[in-house]
Amino acid sequence: MRNQQVRRDRMYPAGKRMAAQRRRRRKRNLRLGFVLLLFLLLILGVLWFTGRCSNAYTERTGEGIDALRPPMDVELLTVNPYSRPGTATEKIRGIVVHYTANPGATAMDNRNYFENLKDTHETKVSSNFVIGMEGEIVQCVPTWEVAYASNSRNNDTVSIECCHSDESGAFTDATYASLVDLCAWLCLKFDLTEEDVIRHYDVTGKECPRYFVEHTDAWENFRADVKEALAKDFNY
Repeated sequence: MRNQQVRRDRMYPAGKRMAAQRRRRRKRNLRLGFVLLLFLLLILGVLWFTGRCSNAYTERTGEGIDALRPPMDVELLTVNPYSRPGTATEKIRGIVVHYTANPGATAMDNRNYFENLKDTHETKVSSNFVIGMEGEIVQCVPTWEVAYASNSRNNDTVSIECCHSDESGAFTDATYASLVDLCAWLCLKFDLTEEDVIRHYDVTGKECPRYFVEHTDAWENFRADVKEALAKDFNY
């Protein structure tokens, strides 16, 4: 053993041994750093994936978002099993456009009909928002609660009912303008695009909203207007 040590000392003077030790330490530290980096990236990847796949309700908040909200009257329904069950929504993945199918009725007429269902028990129906023929917006159900409007998509969408003056279901210019603004703001609030704005028809095949079902070109123009509003008015 002593002879071997003497030979090593002759072959590797002290300076060279120290340099070799430093190189080994550096390699060890580099390997350790690489492993730690991979571990950190793995954790960040899991957190990102979990966030993306989470079904929990989230929304963008703050003064900037609030400043862009179109004017509306908040007239929330009483919590009841027939129009506002109080059930929490999941992550919002879409905005569903409807028409009221009762020509001439105002936004408040429709809101009050939803409210009265708690007493009449006639059916189960409601909407998060109703837009009137003069462009007025009434909020009936918070976006973090389920409204009875879009069937299988009640849990992950926001619903908008639109008033109309006749059986054609065509919206007035004021209704249309408010619908564009409301959809654009909701897209901003829930990190959506115009492609996530759909018709009730796209969920169930029901002829709703009638005019946009019968005139697909008008529907595509509407979504283009939402896209333009997001880019121009909302800088999105």
